[in-house]
Amino acid sequence: MRAQPPLVDVSALVDPHAGMAARAAAARDMDAAARSWGFFYVSGHGVDARLVGEVERLARAFFALDEAEKMRIPMAAGGTAWRGFFPAGGELTSGRPDWKEGLYLGSELPPEHPRVRDGVILHGPNLWPAIPGFRETVLAYIDALEALGHALMRGCALGLGLPESYFDEHGTHDPLLLLRFFNYPTRPAPEDVPAAWGVGEHTDYGLLTILWQDDVGGLQVRKDEDWFDAPPIAGTFVCNIGDMLDRMTGGRYRSVPHRVAINTSGRDRLSIPLFFDPDFDTVIAPVPGAGPGQDDSGRRWDGANLQAFHGTYGDYVTAKVGKVFPELRRSLPKAG
Repeated sequence: MRAQPPLVDVSALVDPHAGMAARAAAARDMDAAARSWGFFYVSGHGVDARLVGEVERLARAFFALDEAEKMRIPMAAGGTAWRGFFPAGGELTSGRPDWKEGLYLGSELPPEHPRVRDGVILHGPNLWPAIPGFRETVLAYIDALEALGHALMRGCALGLGLPESYFDEHGTHDPLLLLRFFNYPTRPAPEDVPAAWGVGEHTDYGLLTILWQDDVGGLQVRKDEDWFDAPPIAGTFVCNIGDMLDRMTGGRYRSVPHRVAINTSGRDRLSIPLFFDPDFDTVIAPVPGAGPGQDDSGRRWDGANLQAFHGTYGDYVTAKVGKVFPELRRSLPKAG
């Protein structure tokens, strides 16, 4: 049996009444997984299974709509908030189209919010499909995963020998939350869409990704020079470290490449990641004791030296997302 990312019981981090010994034990397990794999499954996460099931039902109902109906809320209509639907082949990884379709959502911000008024990317109202209960259920799910994200970041802090509140005090008190619904069609890509993967090799940008995936499978993780499957485990989420947590820990926690194979299962594959990221204006800096980190360009999929990054999370994510949707990036004032 081939290795796969470890399973970590995080119930002590979620339970406000759990003792320090139990929280520290869960944090040690997370720390080991973040250092060795950069990926881990979490059980005991406290997210209501009925809520997860309802979100899955609504996501499948959305993707079952006719393409014309889904295109009533295109990403182009979301402006710099980068919210809405894109069709299969409409998102790029490393300059090549992925064979998936998706719906981009996130924290719901009103038009009078200062960042919405200023046109700050990734901030704004969502574009909602006309499916009863969709908005209310998805927002409840975002709230539930935000609570889990805070608990997991407390675990990261303990694992690093820091106060539990460290990340809350350094960028995650009001995190940037981005939710994605991805559908990987079982139908083959047409000849004019040169897709080799459901999602090509990449790393995630922020702190922590919390992924629900259905039972089709296809997620693959690179550890050292080998690729390993991360198959679905019922009742769990898959979590992985993002670039900014790698940078903040000087490479102790690894943001590792992953990809999704073309779906040939005979049925569509659904995945729903939530990206738990720092506040947009957070200046990314090493955590106490981490040091500056060593040049890691040799191990990274994009050849970039992540440890050399200086700036805010907004600086980093703007450059990255602009490559995923080049046409939307042209709408930014500074894009020229």
